[in-house]
Amino acid sequence: MARSAQIPTTPRNRLLAALPPDSLARLWPKLERVEMQLRQVLHKPEVAIENVYFPESGWCSMLAYMEHGEAMEVGHIGFEGVIGLPVVLADESDDLEAMVQAPGDAFRLSAGALREAMDEDRDLRHLLLRYALVLHGQVARTGACNGRHGINERLARWLLMAHDRAEGDEFPMTHEFLSLMLGVRRAGVTVAARMLQKAQFIRYERGRMEVTDRPGLEGAGCECYGIQRRALDRLVGKSRLSHPR
Repeated sequence: MARSAQIPTTPRNRLLAALPPDSLARLWPKLERVEMQLRQVLHKPEVAIENVYFPESGWCSMLAYMEHGEAMEVGHIGFEGVIGLPVVLADESDDLEAMVQAPGDAFRLSAGALREAMDEDRDLRHLLLRYALVLHGQVARTGACNGRHGINERLARWLLMAHDRAEGDEFPMTHEFLSLMLGVRRAGVTVAARMLQKAQFIRYERGRMEVTDRPGLEGAGCECYGIQRRALDRLVGKSRLSHPR
């Protein structure tokens, strides 16, 4: 399929959509639309990043690995952002792993092409640096939340973030993977999910999670979700960061 047919007039990725028309037009010929497969690793720790990804759908987890091999999610990137942020910040690699958690489409751009584009385009550079601040805040807030809030609140917060980036109210998810994302034992996730389901905020069955009461789920979560979302709206733009449903 020709590349021109793969690039929509208005990208769903909110960073690309927020660019001035001239900036986006210059970037388009260098973009390649690709599929992000479930559990696909987009970049590995301490390995040079060859490409960055602007998700159109689906999302990616940024995982921090411990010496014994266990991992925990410290960042969550979907249609609002870019995967491969160290390239934006003039580095070649990351100490985190970027793994696709929900499959979808993305625009891929080589790291070299992004560096050149940022050197030539002030608007692109400014927007990506603002997004870097957004993700920094998300990572910092995740650390604080994990240290101070209970698993019920943390699970609600995580499900709200996933819901923001999902195509609809339902998405694939297992208790085992949630335990990895939250850094807690599977049994704890099972109990917390059961409580949220009993309150009719979610429905969980056979590896599928459905948000059935969004306001209720927001009420069950901690303040961390709202703080992160307001920061995102303030730094990049509220109207551009509300996922079309």
